[in-house]
Amino acid sequence: MKIILFLITFSIVLFFYLRYFERKSIYFPSSLIEMTPKDFGLEFEDVMLKTRDGVNISAWFIPSKDATVTVLFCHGNGGNISHRLDKIRFFNNLNLNVIIYDYRGYGKSTGSPCEKGLYLDTKAVYDYLRNDKKIGSDKIIVFGESLGSALAVDLISKEKTAGIIIEGGFSSAPDMARHMYPLIPPLIFSVKFNSAAKIKDIKIPKLFFHSKSDEVVPYVLGRKLFDAADNPKEFVNIFGAHNIAFFDSLDLIIPEVKKFLEKVK
Repeated sequence: MKIILFLITFSIVLFFYLRYFERKSIYFPSSLIEMTPKDFGLEFEDVMLKTRDGVNISAWFIPSKDATVTVLFCHGNGGNISHRLDKIRFFNNLNLNVIIYDYRGYGKSTGSPCEKGLYLDTKAVYDYLRNDKKIGSDKIIVFGESLGSALAVDLISKEKTAGIIIEGGFSSAPDMARHMYPLIPPLIFSVKFNSAAKIKDIKIPKLFFHSKSDEVVPYVLGRKLFDAADNPKEFVNIFGAHNIAFFDSLDLIIPEVKKFLEKVK
């Protein structure tokens, strides 16, 4: 009887520890907003959105004069929206509106991050563009970097959009777990982020960027996601480490993004 009680207690403790470990190994939020678009000379609207489950989501809407297309920006798993101002300016300089938001538990957003919750956060931002900003679905491009790629793919699998750009994306969370923790069976983890399964049969234009030097998300997982995607799609090899490859590869990225925009405008 004591052995049975011990095993039950041990199993419960192990379960909650694994959930805690899983969350700590995926999400690295920061609540400190270090700068705003104003510091970069950009006009913006500071908005607070409500998700279907009652969480408050902080977002910035950065307009571009006479823009016809809006980028819905899904950022990576670390920091918050204030750490993406360079990329916001990049898209804004291409005459694109940008909306970027903090996931629950990040920045000024309430709640705690979890897979289902992050999907709801992204849907709330999409609904804001459609219902409040009156932006047509054919004028919304989704951009996802790293973890944000999973949220971007989930959104386009459920809602109409004009196209998607993915930087440093991955096929699924279990694939990432095999890379990061090869001795731990992936089935132990509850998070799925199964982008490879969701991106199949989606016909909108897709543009992928990934660096062979990416030390966080393996290049092979970016290729696996690309291979799972249906046409039309393009894959561009960039260079540099995970967090700096975008700006280290601007000479490659700028012409590809401009070409992509011609397909969706």
